[in-house]
Formats: sequence, structure tokens, C-alpha cells
Amino acid sequence: MPHHAPVSFVTVALIAFIAWRLYSRFRRSIGRQRFVAARSWLSVTLFPLLLVLVAVGLRFQPPAMGWALAGGLVLGIALGLVGLRLTRFEVTAEGLYYVPSAHLGIALSTLLVARIAYRYLSAGALPGNPGAAPAALHLTPLTLALVGMLGGYYVTYAVGLLRWSRRHHRAPAAGLPT
Repeated sequence: MPHHAPVSFVTVALIAFIAWRLYSRFRRSIGRQRFVAARSWLSVTLFPLLLVLVAVGLRFQPPAMGWALAGGLVLGIALGLVGLRLTRFEVTAEGLYYVPSAHLGIALSTLLVARIAYRYLSAGALPGNPGAAPAALHLTPLTLALVGMLGGYYVTYAVGLLRWSRRHHRAPAAGLPT
């Protein structure tokens, strides 16, 4: 009978945390949402910082790694612009609301989940697969392209939301009392 390594508490906690964050991510990418400037500013601040740190970390890697990150970033910016065009914006007496494209949000979230699951499984995190090869834990061009794409998308989308809110924060909603 094969001996399976016990699943550690850290592994279970990590899986639960990732599942909770993914659930909240899916919920945010579907349906009407109240505009919260702090959330957009957080995206505009943290994602570029993350991308710069990743890019600096790639300076001794093969050029393909940097090109993958840059290509993903360009694709993410384009997707962010498409996402903004597909977003329905609402100005109400209660505040600013928007409804992002559910299809685009689900597609991006699914890509992220699939990549995390693939990397987790390929790194040997399952019982019965003792230890992972060190190379399995390194970044790959596909992972870097996904990181660049998500970063580009979220920054572009957040900047678009901030620009929209600035335009409508000054002007009262049509037909609403001032």
C-alpha cells in the first residue's frame, strides 16, 4: 500500500485563502458595482509596482521572459480598453455605479484559476507526488504573459474608472436634484 504524505495545515489554509479570493474576484467581475475610488487607486498603484518588481527580477533571465511580460502587458492594456467600452456606467443620486462585462471578467478570472491550478499541480503539491523539481517553481513565459496581461488590464480599467468618475463627480446627474 503506497504511503501518502499528509496534507499540511498550511496547504489547506493556502487553498482555502485562494478559493475565498477567487470567489470574491468572480463576484466583483459580475453585476452592478458601486464605484470606490480607493479600490481603483490601489490597482493603479500596486499593479505597476508589481510589474516593475517582476521586470527588475527578470534582468538576468533570458530575453524571452521580458518579452512575454511586455507582450502580456500590451494585450492587457488592449483588453482593459475593450472592457471599458463594454462597461455600462450609471450616475445615480446614491452615487456612481458600473456594470463590467461579465464575459470578459469571467474569462480573465478563469485564465488565472487555470494557471494557478496548473502550476500548483505541476509543482507536485498533491499527495503521492513527493516534492517538486526546483525548475517547476520558476516563472515561465506563459505565467509572465498572464501576469503582464492581468496587470495591464486592471491598471487600464482602473484608470478608465477614475477618469469616468472625475468627469461625473463634477457634473450632477441629468434630471437629479442638485
